[in-house]
Amino acid sequence: MIQFYTTGNPQDFDAYNIAWVKDTASTVDVVNGFIEVYQDPLGKKGSFESVVSVKDQEASRRIAKIGSQAQWFEDHSPILPQHKKPNVKGISAKVILAVVESGDAAPSTPIGINLPNNEWIREIHGSKSVNLGNIVEAYEGAAGHAVVNEFYYSDSVQKRVQQFSGLADKLHTDMHEVIGHASGKLEPGVLSSSETLKNYASALEEARADLVALYYLLDPKLIELDVMPSLEYGKAAYDEYITKGLLIQMARIKTGQNLEEAHMRNRKLIASWCFEKGQAANVIQQRVINTKTYFIITNYNALRNLFGELLKEIQRIKSQGDFKSGQNLIETYAVKLDPKLHQEVLNRYEKLNIAPYAGFIQPQLKPVYKNNILSDVQILYPTSFKTQMLYYGKNYGVLPAYNN
Repeated sequence: MIQFYTTGNPQDFDAYNIAWVKDTASTVDVVNGFIEVYQDPLGKKGSFESVVSVKDQEASRRIAKIGSQAQWFEDHSPILPQHKKPNVKGISAKVILAVVESGDAAPSTPIGINLPNNEWIREIHGSKSVNLGNIVEAYEGAAGHAVVNEFYYSDSVQKRVQQFSGLADKLHTDMHEVIGHASGKLEPGVLSSSETLKNYASALEEARADLVALYYLLDPKLIELDVMPSLEYGKAAYDEYITKGLLIQMARIKTGQNLEEAHMRNRKLIASWCFEKGQAANVIQQRVINTKTYFIITNYNALRNLFGELLKEIQRIKSQGDFKSGQNLIETYAVKLDPKLHQEVLNRYEKLNIAPYAGFIQPQLKPVYKNNILSDVQILYPTSFKTQMLYYGKNYGVLPAYNN
């Protein structure tokens, strides 16, 4: 990695990624580089990010059970046989506790990471998937029940989401990163998605990974693996996904704007497509009660089948490099918002007095020396988010010149 930053040679970065993927034993790990491409409409230019973490040993045992069955999940996927990997390469999976983050990962952070991005490295050497466990728990603790009580229709659904969504969200992230991004293969001669699907590649890839997780969240296999006690957790995940995709996430968008961010487009695509395709069978019902709109799942198994159908189509789009079909899916289901419904969500969310986005206060790590030997590290926190950001601006706004 140091050599890459010195030379700028992409081959040095490839060598680093291969070595990084192979390191599965370290307790302390780091993600570092110009990596995520979600901010670039063309999906090519990576933003710098760095995440220093330690491994959560107990939670990692849960995610390892899923990773160990990656071939089973691939074999039983609803995608076309020619798009399945006959031999899923080394997916190492773990739950980590983020210590400090920077760049594109801070102050607003991802909850899961699957790297490296290079498709050829993933196919030959495998990939590394992580769930940022303490970040997920922090989000859950900060949200409380106010959003659930406002946007979910009945007492029974609210109770299920409150009781089961904690583990359900973790399992969704586990499977999204571990078996979602690592699944499927390109047909011979097809270039990478950034070349074929262009500005739609990121949103379609996130949708593909989400659909893998959603499809299996209602599968008894997870109970067999002893990572999920009952299918009620899967139902809670479905309740959350549809309501967030069709309602709650609109609270993050200003009036008159469209959805641009890849993850938000992916959620809107899946929820809207399933709502439309399931209308004849009334799979998802839209109701307005006392001027408030709700989306209610009436048939969870039928919704799972719809998730499978859309997964098969998006995998086909990626495997064949079908730009026009990918463009049609995104532009039809993932971009435009209903202005009336959007304003309703903004009004309802404003009354909750909860910020639609969350930012994190990063710890300051102060070394403690005894007889000139490092003996401990103190973890210090700024007094406020504002204090932290002003400190970053003062000390890191302009980096010192590098002299070789």
